[in-house]
Amino acid sequence: MIGNLYALVIDCPDPRELASFYEKLLSLSRQEDTRDFVVLRNAADSSVVAFQRVDNFRAPRWTDASRPQQMHIDVMVTDLDTAQAQVLALGATLLEGSDKPIGYRVYADPVGHPFCLITPLEEAPGSQ
Repeated sequence: MIGNLYALVIDCPDPRELASFYEKLLSLSRQEDTRDFVVLRNAADSSVVAFQRVDNFRAPRWTDASRPQQMHIDVMVTDLDTAQAQVLALGATLLEGSDKPIGYRVYADPVGHPFCLITPLEEAPGSQ
C-alpha cells in the first residue's frame, strides 16, 4: 500500500456555495471554512471532501472530452425517485440520457460536476 485517501478536493468558483450543496447531499459537516477553501467531514471524522476556489473555472460538460468530468462521486440511495427529487431541489440537474429507472442516474452539481445516485440492483424495484 502506498497511502490512504485523505481528501477529495473539488475545484469550483465559490467553495462555500458548492460545499453547502454537498453538505446536504452527503450528510457532512463543515470543519474548515474560508473564502478560498472549505472542508467537510462525516460524523466519524474519516471522510473528507474539500472545495477550493479556482479562478477562471471551466465547468465540465457531460460526454464532452474537451471539458472532462474533473471528479466523480457515487452516492448510494435506497430510492432513485425520492433521492432525485431531493437533489434537484438542492440545485442538481439530471443529465441528458441518464434517466434510468433502476441502478443509477447521472446528475450535475450546481457548477457542472457529474455525480451518480446509485442503488443496489438487488434492492431496485422490479429487479428480482
